[in-house]
Amino acid sequence: MNRHNSRLQTAVLTSLVFFGILLLWQAAVVWLRIHPIILPSPIRVAGVAWQERTTLIAGFCLTGAAALLGLVASIFLGTSVAVLFSQSRWLRAALYPYVVFLQTVPIVAIAPLLITWFGYGFRTVVFVACIISLFPVISNVTAGLLSVDENLKDLFRLNRATRWQTLIKLRIPLAISHLILGTRVSAGLAVIGAIIGEFFVGNGAGGYQGLGTLMTGWQNLARTDALMAVVLTSTLLGLVMIGLVNGIARRGLSRWTRSSHFEAE
Repeated sequence: MNRHNSRLQTAVLTSLVFFGILLLWQAAVVWLRIHPIILPSPIRVAGVAWQERTTLIAGFCLTGAAALLGLVASIFLGTSVAVLFSQSRWLRAALYPYVVFLQTVPIVAIAPLLITWFGYGFRTVVFVACIISLFPVISNVTAGLLSVDENLKDLFRLNRATRWQTLIKLRIPLAISHLILGTRVSAGLAVIGAIIGEFFVGNGAGGYQGLGTLMTGWQNLARTDALMAVVLTSTLLGLVMIGLVNGIARRGLSRWTRSSHFEAE
């Protein structure tokens, strides 16, 4: 009951802040007489969003599909790499700096190369989303696999458990909560990566209508109201992705995350 009340209170407070921001926004546009090209009112943005609802929904689904596939790929690839790192200190020392290097390279420098290799299309957007969301998974899962209590490892050794049995029955279950935390970060990054990929893909793929493509197109047309509508749609997509991860964690992985600090108090 307390947890339910806490969530209800959070929802109410968040809604109040949201509507307060909308009121201040509307008042500022009216009182300061700001031109719609500079800052359209929320009412105008809502009207344009309704007019362009078909285009926005299609872009939401296309970008969401690319972000989701990129996130799933980063989870499988990142977890596999983390497992290898946890099994070999030498492998971890040799390759982990390159994982960090991949994170530090600006994605805008990698995206043109991916387009050169894979062309203007959906799969290139998925690759960009995967690359930009990969590091949090590798980092968090590796930390989880290595943070096993020494007493537990000694217990497994006393029972003559093999390396494989220790990995499956000890390390991986304890690393699930770390995987969820990394995936929560990667979910938002996957949306960002998909939109960045669409910035480049949209320049050469005339029929591609993801959210990133809509952003560049409406910016070139100086449609600030439509541009803000697609930005809000992108924000909604990020919230949906994070909510999906949280829902899977609570319903499908609660056995391993119940005792962790995954859920906020």
